[in-house]
Amino acid sequence: MTQAGTARTGDPERGTLDKAADENFPVAPFFLPRAWRDDLMAVYGFARLVDDIGDGDLAPGGADARLLGVPSADADDRLLLLDALEADLHRVFDSTPRHPLMRRLQPTVRRAGLTPEPFLGLIAANRQDQLVKRYETWDDLLAYCELSANPVGRLVLSVTGTSTPERVRRSDAVCTALQIVEHLQDVAEDLGRDRVYLPAEDMKRFHVVEADLAVPTAGASVRALVAYEAERASNLLNEGTPLVGSVHGRLKLLLAGFVAGGKAAVRAIAAAEYDVLPGPPKPGKLQLLREVGVTLRGEG
Repeated sequence: MTQAGTARTGDPERGTLDKAADENFPVAPFFLPRAWRDDLMAVYGFARLVDDIGDGDLAPGGADARLLGVPSADADDRLLLLDALEADLHRVFDSTPRHPLMRRLQPTVRRAGLTPEPFLGLIAANRQDQLVKRYETWDDLLAYCELSANPVGRLVLSVTGTSTPERVRRSDAVCTALQIVEHLQDVAEDLGRDRVYLPAEDMKRFHVVEADLAVPTAGASVRALVAYEAERASNLLNEGTPLVGSVHGRLKLLLAGFVAGGKAAVRAIAAAEYDVLPGPPKPGKLQLLREVGVTLRGEG
């Protein structure tokens, strides 16, 4: 899921969009054309709203529930809220949506000719989060990322008019990698939500049990497991990196930022000696800029 997690206050629309500054990746940087920035922020607003519903991070007071037509008594029912959001998504395509973030999305959908499928994938991922708390295999986790992460990259390609089958394949690799890196950064936070995104078969291989994830500092087995998953994420990032060289101009810089954000985060995890339990290791801005430069030179 997306990264920012602070509960929203005040205006629901503005509070959600303001979370873009806390993400691991650039959402709609200044150097993009204004139309692209507006469209990417509209897509981000939807993705952030659906994640906030799925994570129980909506602002107190039930404003979003009311906007979606959910009674106040059911404002904490995440599955009901996701159903209401899906109904409002369909209104984006055929009538007038209720939630201001969905109304913001409607011109983007029309301008870029977007289809419901990637948005429905993000909703399905958050439904899955309410029902599935553990993943047995790596392939199970990849299937989850197909819903929770890959639609975002596909939407970026569609909004910018650059979608091709090969670019979608590379984008999927990058987005899955970014999702896995986020899970590695957030092992302790996810466990607090009763979610474990480390595959059970890998935990067994490294002799890690859930109690080992609930301590202030990771032991050797947990560090070895995190290093193993971080290498897998790095391989996916490398698989997706040619996406950057397949486009030109300002879009190339944006996609380089996505890839570099993932690579810099992996380096931050390694710099923490794979001890992610005290809190998410995050790269500094200088490290991120260096990674952007390396990515651009490598694909130039």
